[in-house]
Amino acid sequence: MSQSTFGKKFTVTTWGESHGKALGAVVDGVPAGLFLTEADIQVYLDRRKPGQSRYTTSRSEGDQVEILSGVFEGRTTGTPISLIVYNKDQRSQDYGNIAQTYRPGHADFGFDSKYGFRDYRGGGRSSGRETIGRVAAGAIAAKILKELGITLQTYTSSIGPVSCQGFHPEVISENSFYMPDMVAAKKAVQYLEQCMRKNDSAGGVIECRINGVPAGIGDPVFGKLDAAFAQALMSIGAVKAVEVGDGVKVSSMKGSTDNDGFHMEDGKITKTTNHAGGILGGISDGGQILLRAHVKPTPSISQAQQTVTRTGENISIEIKGRHDPVIVPRAVVVVESMAAITLVDAMFSNMSARMDYVKDFYL
Repeated sequence: MSQSTFGKKFTVTTWGESHGKALGAVVDGVPAGLFLTEADIQVYLDRRKPGQSRYTTSRSEGDQVEILSGVFEGRTTGTPISLIVYNKDQRSQDYGNIAQTYRPGHADFGFDSKYGFRDYRGGGRSSGRETIGRVAAGAIAAKILKELGITLQTYTSSIGPVSCQGFHPEVISENSFYMPDMVAAKKAVQYLEQCMRKNDSAGGVIECRINGVPAGIGDPVFGKLDAAFAQALMSIGAVKAVEVGDGVKVSSMKGSTDNDGFHMEDGKITKTTNHAGGILGGISDGGQILLRAHVKPTPSISQAQQTVTRTGENISIEIKGRHDPVIVPRAVVVVESMAAITLVDAMFSNMSARMDYVKDFYL
């Protein structure tokens, strides 16, 4: 299988299956000398692990990470960093009834059509559990960015029809959905309880704000920074749409309201507004980067759904097992991780964009 590697200068290769022995990632391009421990990575993995509330799968996984290479005496060596997380609570028998059946809303049919074979236990490489490697690598990327004064803040902005009306970042970690609005979080509970009583699921929207990014990151034409973010976020299995800045709203706006003006502030060029979400012409403009990922409802539901078997028999199926009634809360850190990985890769690539940069480094 190709295309398991993301990035050019800062590369991440994920490996493993939902019900295999382990999952992990190999991260290459990390500069030597970065202070890094397993605890730094575990903080991120703890944000995505199952069993955090009744609104996530009851699969019991500690998701404890081990660093196998690339770190010596608490600092990176400049060589590839190999990370592993062992699976502890697989219940492959839960998937026996779908071994020959294509689940609605899943990658089963497409995967079988491509390879003529599939790991039906939780979806194999198509499982959301694949994101463990992304999150572990994202923790490293985020630490690199922090060293450069760049921070990411990611949260749920909506669950189903319930949207945040206020923005109070201090309460993000105080509710099960990672919403910056406690009123919306309480309404989301009511909505999701209704879905669960009907054996249904919900989707939502995740926002990521990135502060401290200097102007000039990204390349025009095919290497646009917003295009890189879109590819990264769309590569997350449950994400079906990505917006930057005002996103789809721009199609109904006028140029006089969509354009971001410039002015001098404290001796620096800054923008009067940020409709573009921190990126103009595919290059960062120094403003806050705002990304928005739209996540579909969990496809595994216990309602009867129409499907077919590998032999072409029309049947009805109800998905059994342990599944999240909403993917969004656990996907928050996945979106943040992919955004961090993308930005580090773009910044490392940008180091050779100008001759004066090269001279500053070597002379």
